Amino acid sequence: MPPLLLLSLLLLSSAAAAAAAADENAARFREAPKFYNSATCPPIDVDSSDGGGACSPHVLVHVAMTLDHSYLRGSMAAILSVLQHTSCPESLFFHFVTSASAAGGGGAAGEALRRSFPYLRFQIYPFDESSVRRLISTSIRPALDKPLNYARIYLSSLLPRCVRRVVYLDSDLVLVDDVATLAATPLGESAVLAAPEYCNANFTAYFTQTFWSNPTLSMTFADRTPCYFNTGVMVIDLGRWMEGGCTAKIEEWMEMQKRMRIYELGSLPPFLLVFAGRIANVDHRWNQHGLGGDNFRGLCRDLHPGPVSLLHWSGKGKPWARLDANRPCPLDSLWQPYDLYQTPFALDS
Repeated sequence: MPPLLLLSLLLLSSAAAAAAAADENAARFREAPKFYNSATCPPIDVDSSDGGGACSPHVLVHVAMTLDHSYLRGSMAAILSVLQHTSCPESLFFHFVTSASAAGGGGAAGEALRRSFPYLRFQIYPFDESSVRRLISTSIRPALDKPLNYARIYLSSLLPRCVRRVVYLDSDLVLVDDVATLAATPLGESAVLAAPEYCNANFTAYFTQTFWSNPTLSMTFADRTPCYFNTGVMVIDLGRWMEGGCTAKIEEWMEMQKRMRIYELGSLPPFLLVFAGRIANVDHRWNQHGLGGDNFRGLCRDLHPGPVSLLHWSGKGKPWARLDANRPCPLDSLWQPYDLYQTPFALDS
């Protein structure tokens, strides 16, 4: 057999095996219950002219997430937590962005969604990773360098124009409060987005000495008081985002990073460069972040003082991985009730 033909057959066999494994993994998620949380929620007619789709006037809250197979278990838990705690789950619409290389409909991840949430109103959007891959610089943690991690920058061009306001959520969190309350955060007259700010954090640490020692670059924040915010939980006005050319502004900073290293931490710093000091603030209870520990060791963390509406396992350690390894952190038990994944033993029993 010719070497090239043999190599082709081996690659096809490997791809088929990977696809089969992905499908089997997707099938291990059990079906979630359908929640009826309030008798006052408006009825949804999916047979209406708009099909109950994203542009339906009955949609009160739009939620955007990425759909990455390696984080699928977290995504499923996050979706379940949103549905369980929102007052009107019937009025939610989910927008999932996934790699364009995935099969149509989101591949195995999309199939897992349909099996576990047969009533869920959602749409899957293919993301052309080549559009951002050339702009990505290596960071302190390889997981942060995935092109899909940057898809949030392109929501304004991916989602339908009828979607004006969207709540963006990472895949490693759970809500214990009504997402509609978060979605209703006032943005004021000019803010493009809202997120909890942490002004006690050392803001200078998010950029390199090269950045701060350059007179032109360091003047970026001269007309504002910048504070750190986590981009895993944001309320975004997509209309204002487009009007302000925010995608292009972030890309310009990423291009600068390719020429001279001005930060070390993935997609967060360019967001800070464009928006820090110019966002609407959200109460800290909406992002109890850092529960995954730091980006190197993933050590256990405690909650910040105060009330909790959202628990976020940002950082290296993920609750599903620690639970599977029988090395959970104490707070991982708060994530576990939302885990829809069934172990092979449980599936076969």
